[in-house]
Amino acid sequence: MKLQGAVAVVTGAARGLGRVEALELARQGARVVVNDLGVAADGSGRDEGPAHAVCDEIKAMGGEAVPHFGDVADWNDSRALIKKAVDTFGDLNILVNNAGFCRDRMIFNMSEEEFDSVIRVHLKGHFCTMRFASEYWRERAKQAGGALYARIINTSSEAFIFGSPGQPNYAAAKAGIVAMTMSTAQVLQKYGVTANAIMPRARTRMNDTPMLAAMFAKPEAGFDVYAPENVSPLVAWLGSREASQVSGYVMIVYGKEILVVDRPALGQKFVSGDAWTVDSVGAYLGPHFAKLKPVADGFTVPPM
Repeated sequence: MKLQGAVAVVTGAARGLGRVEALELARQGARVVVNDLGVAADGSGRDEGPAHAVCDEIKAMGGEAVPHFGDVADWNDSRALIKKAVDTFGDLNILVNNAGFCRDRMIFNMSEEEFDSVIRVHLKGHFCTMRFASEYWRERAKQAGGALYARIINTSSEAFIFGSPGQPNYAAAKAGIVAMTMSTAQVLQKYGVTANAIMPRARTRMNDTPMLAAMFAKPEAGFDVYAPENVSPLVAWLGSREASQVSGYVMIVYGKEILVVDRPALGQKFVSGDAWTVDSVGAYLGPHFAKLKPVADGFTVPPM
């Protein structure tokens, strides 16, 4: 029970990754606030039943849990979410951000609303909860006169690395989550708060599409490589006291593998003897790129 007595908030916790993470945190002894609006995979509708069901599962195993139905991308709802954890259980130690949905479309077909809504729920939804959790932890650290036990685990995606062609909104949001996590890790380190981002390869409602069905098949006999349950042990460990030295990292997790992602490496450097001109830029860069293939040899990583 690595999380005995800890208090956790898990967003998007009624289904998929959020659900199994909330259950694992509770299994490890954490008291959990289960946040979920109960929307469909595209963000439509609302249903409080699934969040209640997860709370019931946690209570059935002897744990403690309460539901919260606020919108994580709403300023006041996020403030209320963090306050509920503190008011109900007396503290907050772990914040796991999951909430999100997809509205996929090629860039030339995407509407303004499809772009704004996905950026809002993923990127702003991560920001708002971190904003109020970090404020709480900063004040607690000042009062305590030292470092706390506090953890942030954010959910990004390899979509930001691969630049998923049909997900310009989702890929951009997930890239922003990594950048925001790295910024947060640096500023909160002195308070004892760690912040990390995970990139799960898991079968959820968001990738339940014909295009992604083959990718999330079950290639290993007797073991479901892309089951969401394969992700939750990493989340629980990152949320534990044992992971106090782990902050500012990005990890891919699926099946029986965890891959720590290195920071981007710099490529070839070009130095001119004089101030750049249009002609000299072409003279230096032209021959270099003439040997390469557009897109394939650039920053974009080819699809798996």
